Amino acid sequence: MKKYAVIVAGGSGTRMGASIPKQFMLLKDKPVLYYSIKAFVDAYPDLQVILVLPVEYMDMGQEIIDAYFDKDRIRITAGGDSRFQSVKNGLELVEEEAVVFVHDGVRCLLSGDLIRRCYTMAMETGSAIPVIPSKDSIRMLTEEGNEAVDRNLVMLVQTPQVFHSKILLPAFQIDYKDKFTDEATVVEAYGLKVSLVNGEENNIKITRPVDMLLAEKLLEEAGVANPKP
Repeated sequence: MKKYAVIVAGGSGTRMGASIPKQFMLLKDKPVLYYSIKAFVDAYPDLQVILVLPVEYMDMGQEIIDAYFDKDRIRITAGGDSRFQSVKNGLELVEEEAVVFVHDGVRCLLSGDLIRRCYTMAMETGSAIPVIPSKDSIRMLTEEGNEAVDRNLVMLVQTPQVFHSKILLPAFQIDYKDKFTDEATVVEAYGLKVSLVNGEENNIKITRPVDMLLAEKLLEEAGVANPKP
């Protein structure tokens, strides 16, 4: 089965307080985005990457590809005004029946094992959503105030979210709604259920400066001192 990874890196990174979006900031002397792309191209030799970037940073994305990767395996397209539109733009480059990974470009520490487990589940059920248990106590806001929720019934959602193209592509033809925070919510609104797989604690999303420090430490623990292209 053909494989595509739509890596969405369309954010501006305002919470980082940096002059460039967080996906282009350096982590161990490589852009954050480098690690996300490398995880996918290393996981499957026949996988094609579709990189979704802000229009004004598409040239910078091309520079990363030219420096570190086989350019024939990676295509770039422009992001939209929302995650939904950015993913939709990326899906327009899926040209054949395939298993499609959709991944946050700033979740740069995912493992090849997680990618492959998600693929296996998607092949079996049509979808795969990685999740991890909540370690914190949970409370839900109600009209009367708030109430405790059993945290054992709550899962924290990660990416890559993986679907058969026959599910994902038509789902993204429905009208956008504010509740669409990820691909799973779009597919569910289309009328289908999604399957969960165990995610990874280290599969963090870099949004704040402290996340960069944590990511650097995790890379050091993994033995990534000075990664080569």
